[in-house]
Amino acid sequence: MPSSNILGVRIPDSTIAREATQLLRDTGSDLLFQHSMRVYCWAALTAKHKGLSFDPELLYAGAMFHDLGLTARFHASALRFEVDGANAARDFLKSHDIPETDVHKVWTAIALHTTPGIPQFLHPEAALLHVGAGMDVAGRSYDQFTDEEREAVVAAYPREAAFKRDIIDAFHEALKDRPATTFGTFNDDFLAFKDASFQRVDMCSIILNSPWAT
Repeated sequence: MPSSNILGVRIPDSTIAREATQLLRDTGSDLLFQHSMRVYCWAALTAKHKGLSFDPELLYAGAMFHDLGLTARFHASALRFEVDGANAARDFLKSHDIPETDVHKVWTAIALHTTPGIPQFLHPEAALLHVGAGMDVAGRSYDQFTDEEREAVVAAYPREAAFKRDIIDAFHEALKDRPATTFGTFNDDFLAFKDASFQRVDMCSIILNSPWAT
């Protein structure tokens, strides 16, 4: 089993943390599980670097649920995958009698984790989850972590040899049947990359073809 403490980052082991972990294990792929664990680690290490205070249990719940909307359970959803994950986290936390203010923190952190330019102005859990996800998927902030940190996290929660391609495939599989939910986000990039026939929605065309006369 991976260490419960990685370079000073403690992996939560509360009832809520264990149940959230098991839920992701039961419904998601190993790819998403390892990714989500690394996201938590990058987020917590970022807090350590910047001296930010955060609630480890809330941030961990955010990490476990942030990509749950990509799992098969939600492939037929008409919502953005981020909202599916946020709603699932909300229901889960409410079932554990977590205060509404804390539930809302996790909801917004998940719902906005793919939205650049906003999370850093919200509460620490939202800002940190955004950084952690961006680091693991796109390598954003890569140089802000030491070689020791990167090696320790990946040793504990391995990054698959084909992770880059596999995560693109996971997004495509989850979004191909609900393309309308990708409008206004970078999620349509996954559809365009995998399907040459995919037509992006053009906001300028929407404006020019609106029912307004001028």
